[in-house]
Amino acid sequence: MSEDRRALPLADALLDGPRGRRLLLEFALASERLQWHADRDGSLGVAVFHAAHRLDPDRGTLFRSGARAEPPRVSPEDAATLLAKVPLVPVTSRALLLCLRRSVDMARYWQGPDGEDLLAATAPMRAALRRVAEHVAASAETAWWRSPVDERTQSAVQWEGQPPTHVPAEPLAILRAARTDDIEKEQRAARERPADPAAPFSGEWWSRPTWDIPSSTREIADGGPAGLWLVEDSLGWEAAESVHVGVPGGLRVFEIDSADAWAELCARFPLDQTFQKRHDWYQVTGRAGRWVVPDWAAVAEHYDGVHLQVGAYLAAAGTAIPVGPDDATVIAGWGPDETYWFTSRIRLVDEPQMWRLDERGTEHLWTSSGPGDPKAAEG
Repeated sequence: MSEDRRALPLADALLDGPRGRRLLLEFALASERLQWHADRDGSLGVAVFHAAHRLDPDRGTLFRSGARAEPPRVSPEDAATLLAKVPLVPVTSRALLLCLRRSVDMARYWQGPDGEDLLAATAPMRAALRRVAEHVAASAETAWWRSPVDERTQSAVQWEGQPPTHVPAEPLAILRAARTDDIEKEQRAARERPADPAAPFSGEWWSRPTWDIPSSTREIADGGPAGLWLVEDSLGWEAAESVHVGVPGGLRVFEIDSADAWAELCARFPLDQTFQKRHDWYQVTGRAGRWVVPDWAAVAEHYDGVHLQVGAYLAAAGTAIPVGPDDATVIAGWGPDETYWFTSRIRLVDEPQMWRLDERGTEHLWTSSGPGDPKAAEG
């Protein structure tokens, strides 16, 4: 990590990105719920609901007792005033994890931001969220958000009904085949898709490596792998398995610790994906122009893995990141703290651990339900 990437304090980084701001808003709302009745008139929770509803371009009609209701006119200034009055609870690992999960789950790259994201981005709310950002950033519980891959505690998550995790013998061949497929799709998109970036069209919006390459996250104390919790646009899974990943020493891992690092990766190993991405990424960023993503096959010729730090995700995911004077890119479809591995030297070790999503009051928590089928760990 270079010194210039260290320069931005975590509080500023959280306020810079849509996922970071949503995390801060969720923490403030959680603080209110833990201390007050968050659904009462005059609460921050009610104000955020109505202010976000007015900003959301896809808002529906509110109904009350079978009839249409005219919602209260709550402005961002009104919500910010209430936010400033909410006492913030102490930062705990569980509180942060639940707020982070909510922010990650609400990420979307195929349409514009939702009302809560738009509300958190307004000037009054950003100013009010500064206090929350400094409170969160001061906690030791956020130290791992800006740390490199923890090679000692990596686990891969296999969702219920999904193919088993395995380590391919020739990951570079898989990445090269995926690149060939991406180039063909780009050529087809250039011929067939509308030139207007605002046209109602959606394609492949992610910029992560192919799913055929294994990925892992670190294990969180008392919570299992981070990948259990931090899933973008989750599909409502209620069961999963995790398996420890043995990572040998000496592997070369590129650390995405900032938007600059992601831009550097794209500049060194560019793959033009303008025609595939422009409709989706215009919706999420408002930018029209050339788009590039990393050429993962080329990256794999120099590195054994790529790790997206939580802090970089919160600061930059879903934003238009400049890559030189004409190009830009987006971090999309990649969970925070996730490492994709481009080497066959990693190993799946031990029996898989079973996980179940349990409802405890208003919270849904992943809890271990014991070892799973040892055959699932073979790779």
